[in-house]
Amino acid sequence: MHSLLAFLLFLAAADPAAVLESAFSSRDFEPAADPNSQLWSTAPRVSADRDYLGQPIPGAPTEIRSRWSDRYLYLLFLCPYDELNLKPDPNPAAETPSLWSWDVAEAFIGSDFEHIGRYKELQVSPRGEWVDLDIDRDSPKTQQGMAWNSGYTVKGRIDAPHKVWFGEMRIPFSAILTKDPPSPREGLELRIGLFRIAGAGQQRVFYAWRPPAAKSFHVPQAFGILRLRNR
Repeated sequence: MHSLLAFLLFLAAADPAAVLESAFSSRDFEPAADPNSQLWSTAPRVSADRDYLGQPIPGAPTEIRSRWSDRYLYLLFLCPYDELNLKPDPNPAAETPSLWSWDVAEAFIGSDFEHIGRYKELQVSPRGEWVDLDIDRDSPKTQQGMAWNSGYTVKGRIDAPHKVWFGEMRIPFSAILTKDPPSPREGLELRIGLFRIAGAGQQRVFYAWRPPAAKSFHVPQAFGILRLRNR
């Protein structure tokens, strides 16, 4: 690993603001996108209130919470909105190409600290549409892209009276850990980027938990750390 890259990763791991902790759940659960449930109301969380260039975004921030079990990583996005940009004729039963053209929450997750350009991209929309991709920035021509299938489950839910939508992901560790067999455990760290795209046209906003300082979310050097904890 290059010394500069090693230094950047060290800074990310040492900065508490660059870490999203994930609390252990002794049981698996079906995604319901309910932040007030017992499991989610006490889950660790971070906020995304800046755009991809690091500029503050007016209004309420996007919040991301996390839990994990022996089999799955769970992520819950809480997304306040003014107006939703929704794809006409949604089909949550099938993968949606170019889902990022509409309102969406995104997680980029990598477990290979030696090759940080290799990671998975997983998305959920307000109405439960989804797309998952295998990304390899070092070898784009050989990456699986949308042909890859994580086997993850999503749930989208819109609370129109309160103008907030919720997106939950349940991601099999077998899809995101490179070790075979995958072995999630307390203290395990993954590299993670957490993002959201909202609105349309000139009102389009790009939320980033760790701003990449570029007009693209695909800057793995800017990802933070997701750390599994017991409670």
